[in-house]
Amino acid sequence: MRSKAVILFLVLGAFTAYYVYSPIPDDIEERWKLMLTDCFFRSLSHLADFSELLGLKDYMGVMMFVTFAERVVPESDEKVQVADELFDGVDVVVYQPKHRRGAGEKRRAIIYLHGGGWCLGSSRMGPYDLLARQMVTELNAVVVSVEYRLAPAHHFPIPFEDVYRVIKYFLRLDVLEQYEVDPGRVAVSGDSAGGNLAAAVAQQLQLDPEQHIKLKIQALIYPVLQALDLNTPSYQQNQHMPILPRTLMVRFWSQYFTSDKSLYWAMLANGHNGPESAAFLKFVNWSAFLPESYSQAYNYSAPPIGGSESSEPLDNLSHSLTDPRASPLLVPDALLRPLPKAYVLTCEYDVLRDDGIMYVTRLRQAGVDVTHQHYPVGFHGALMFTMWPTDFKIAQRMINNYILWLQQNL
Repeated sequence: MRSKAVILFLVLGAFTAYYVYSPIPDDIEERWKLMLTDCFFRSLSHLADFSELLGLKDYMGVMMFVTFAERVVPESDEKVQVADELFDGVDVVVYQPKHRRGAGEKRRAIIYLHGGGWCLGSSRMGPYDLLARQMVTELNAVVVSVEYRLAPAHHFPIPFEDVYRVIKYFLRLDVLEQYEVDPGRVAVSGDSAGGNLAAAVAQQLQLDPEQHIKLKIQALIYPVLQALDLNTPSYQQNQHMPILPRTLMVRFWSQYFTSDKSLYWAMLANGHNGPESAAFLKFVNWSAFLPESYSQAYNYSAPPIGGSESSEPLDNLSHSLTDPRASPLLVPDALLRPLPKAYVLTCEYDVLRDDGIMYVTRLRQAGVDVTHQHYPVGFHGALMFTMWPTDFKIAQRMINNYILWLQQNL
């Protein structure tokens, strides 16, 4: 009987080790902590798949557990005043210094857009709350954290439109005066899908003839910037990396646009482009915009263009796929030139690495002042791993460098 128990223990131990272990590159810090963190995310993802298969709850509905688990109620403290507000009908959390540093001194402002693949996340998650407080205290800044509506309940362009309305509202002179903000020192920033929204808003604001107050800077943290080629070198290299494997990023993209599963399967095969995409592929040609060190191990092949046999749901989404409000990398150089100074953070072990690097290349070619901070041992989502038990050393380094750049440029 005892031998059977030992055998069972060994089998369970071997199965657990097999499930927990994932092939994480050796140079990543705190590898085992990342493996355990990823094991939780993978388990939740499998549960979400199973729930959807049984018709109990859709995939994103189950994955929202992460958002709910990290949710906090932002409250004022001795240094930071916090208030829930509505900006043009959109829910925001406003953080501002409790004490003025000097009579008549105007403050900086950062409009921050959370990540989560447009489907998950919240400005009221613990890591975002901590980041906002750190920006307030270290920068003497007002931080507006936007609670935009999420897919799949609200598909593109609704999340973008929510963010755009908030920024237009905040950039009114009377609102800036209310929060004692210098009109010449306003930034937009975000991570992952929030970086996508930040880049898109920065582009669209310059096209608005009614917008006279401009953003001073844009800060994009491992942003997702294009939906046409989901087989770039970084998508290939990092397709099984923790936190954001290629399958999950494809799911985020497809659910941002539609609940029709046919788009997910088409995107997974990188066969989702219709004739309308053909004119835009030049903007995502990674063989032209990636440094050789990132592209030399791969052979470029343009994504295939579907013809008249494409399914009707995909045909109906062709405009969304090429809309720069969804894919900011698709705008011509003429629309990049007037953009504000930019900060772009990328990570080596991230499917979105090449999106950010291509944008850096194109912005620089257009004459935009860009600071590119690349983390050779970074992974997607690292900036938000600041709370026990998933606190990573690299997260604090990223935050310190990010805030330092804001200090020097905003």
